[in-house]
Amino acid sequence: MGILNALFKSNDLVKEVGNVIDNLTTSDQERLEAKKALKEVVLGYEKSMQEQVTSRWLSDNNGSLLTKNIRPLSLAFLTFMFVLISVFSGNIGEFKIQEEFIPVYQTLLIVIYTAYFGGRTFEKIKK
Repeated sequence: MGILNALFKSNDLVKEVGNVIDNLTTSDQERLEAKKALKEVVLGYEKSMQEQVTSRWLSDNNGSLLTKNIRPLSLAFLTFMFVLISVFSGNIGEFKIQEEFIPVYQTLLIVIYTAYFGGRTFEKIKK
């Protein structure tokens, strides 16, 4: 439930609705069935959202040269600009990365390495 949790905090939603169900139903069996049905609805909604994202990506890949490359070009441009600004920001004379840029570089490297190498490993295992 990753995306749904991030957007709507669905775990909290499921717990709150579960508490309401607990108060309205009489037997343990009824409560468990209602909670199970609620979780299935949330999972179905998240699956639908994932399918919509996938279909958008597929339609982008079937389009023109610009639609195929807009994400990679945007990423390359923003990365280049960030590096350029961080290298030349206050570096007249001697080179020193300012302290404000270090956490951003750390986060970017962790995310990139995890996504690329973790994703590639997952793809290889899946095949």
